[in-house]
Amino acid sequence: MSFVPCEQVEGKLTFCNVARTKMGYHCCMHILVIEDDQDAASYIVKGLSESGHVIVHAADGKEGLGQALTGEFDVMVIDRMLPGLDGLSIITAVRAAKINTPVLILSALSEVDDRVEGLRAGGDDYLTKPYAFSELMARIDVLSRRHLPEQTSNKLVLHDLEMDLSKHKVTRAGKTISLQPREFRLLEYLMRNKGRVISRTMLLEQVWDYNFDPQTNVIDVHISRLRNKIDKDFSKPLLHTIRGVGYSLSENE
Repeated sequence: MSFVPCEQVEGKLTFCNVARTKMGYHCCMHILVIEDDQDAASYIVKGLSESGHVIVHAADGKEGLGQALTGEFDVMVIDRMLPGLDGLSIITAVRAAKINTPVLILSALSEVDDRVEGLRAGGDDYLTKPYAFSELMARIDVLSRRHLPEQTSNKLVLHDLEMDLSKHKVTRAGKTISLQPREFRLLEYLMRNKGRVISRTMLLEQVWDYNFDPQTNVIDVHISRLRNKIDKDFSKPLLHTIRGVGYSLSENE
């Protein structure tokens, strides 16, 4: 296994802390991908590498476990069904070794019980096949930020929208906005991921905990209610619908 330094950014050579892509600067991560399907692995490795990350690929469970136990990675992407050793066994062994690296499980098994089993084994997120690369990347980004050190501030801010977590209070331009508990949780998740496109599936899993059928309109209803409360009386909309993809909380249209 070898890691290479990222290119120079603003005159400074950085070793995979910052990478430059066509989209600007972003954090560069060391990511372990354990996937036995050659086509799927190539697809993932190519996409993540082009996004500026350093990727190590393992093609079977035993090799993957050896790499995982080094504890050298920022995120691990692990296929559930692997030759030699299955993905859940790898995760169990990694957690037993007190390695807390966030893990995204990939699997063709999509039933609720399958996802719950994966999360209980120590996975942090579960993505069913087939999937769009944009969602894979979004989930990896969310996992990486979730495991950053806790912020000292209890406030989340976007433009003139503020969320005080300790007081359970939301204001925009100084005006108090009354939210139901689920709306508050939905807005908190969107604000923690401001500027990023969040799919309906991600909202269903992270805000509703798999309790609803993916075909239900419960998300659309809550998004509509939330938009009416945080955008309706203000000139600059913050909550955007990305047609066919999901939603984004951003200052940009």
